[in-house]
Amino acid sequence: MANPVPRVRAPNKAKVGEIIEIKSLISHEMESGQRRDSSGKVVPRKIINKFTASFNGKTFFEADWQPSISANPYQSFFFKATESGEFKFAWKDDDGSEYSSTAKIAVG
Repeated sequence: MANPVPRVRAPNKAKVGEIIEIKSLISHEMESGQRRDSSGKVVPRKIINKFTASFNGKTFFEADWQPSISANPYQSFFFKATESGEFKFAWKDDDGSEYSSTAKIAVG
């Protein structure tokens, strides 16, 4: 499997109090651990099990994902823009790997 690639789409400008939509996707196979390979061995589970979004260091959205989540998981959510700053998005894998992405927004 290739290294997971996180992608985020968030506006870079918003008006004070505007509700914005943030869309995220990470390229990942999301192996459930329930399949067998060609030799009959169970393919080990390897999924993104936690997604976190924070703004200026404060977490505002979290999702716990389970093996039933599809490959290349997509997550969208809304955020009320009140100040300029930086979003940080983090995806945590079963093996402890963490992938991240950032986006800045100017509010005014």
